[in-house]
Amino acid sequence: MDTMGTMKPSPSKQAQVWNVYDAQCPTRLVLNRIADKWTVLVVSSLEGGTKRFSTLRREIGGVSQKMLTQTLRGLERDGLVTRTIYPSVPPKVEYSLTPLGRTLVSLLDAIRVWSETHIEEVLKAQTMYDSTDTSSLGSNGIT
Repeated sequence: MDTMGTMKPSPSKQAQVWNVYDAQCPTRLVLNRIADKWTVLVVSSLEGGTKRFSTLRREIGGVSQKMLTQTLRGLERDGLVTRTIYPSVPPKVEYSLTPLGRTLVSLLDAIRVWSETHIEEVLKAQTMYDSTDTSSLGSNGIT
């Protein structure tokens, strides 16, 4: 751990053992990134190849310019997406998955497909839950 109380990779030759259940483990940051809905949609969109910002925004319905920018910056920082700027007027910017980013494609695609396949069951469960009287539940959710 460093002076801020966060875990640092061990300088030894042995591989560091990470534990996502540890509140101080940096793997939680990665889990936050890849579990984000915008990340799932950006990675899925870039699976087809390099794209410009405007194309991504058009393909990903409902994403704001600000949210897409934040998502792309985070993915770039984490080494999952690469941004290429071409010197032109106006500058042309393209985004593509890195080899590391490509390792996420099948995982995130499985989540997307599961969501599309099971949405009717989820919506039904939500409707049933919402129609029950939850006023009898205590603060901990137990009757």
